[in-house]
Amino acid sequence: MVDIKYEITKHIATLSTTEHGWTVELNLVSWNEHLPKLDIRSWSPSHERMGKGVTLSDEEGDKLVTSLQAYLQN
Repeated sequence: MVDIKYEITKHIATLSTTEHGWTVELNLVSWNEHLPKLDIRSWSPSHERMGKGVTLSDEEGDKLVTSLQAYLQN
């Protein structure tokens, strides 16, 4: 199995928490020593384990924000 290196460079927000302590978070994450990207995924309390998530470039993050703002205005 391939080891994936990651570093949470900035915690932006916790979106939810389960009764077992796992959290869905929005963070800036550096994957395999690349530049950090926006990342939404679930994390164990220790941040040693993670669930499936979505990683977005800055441009994709901007489009997501614009889309959500338009959706919320309707």
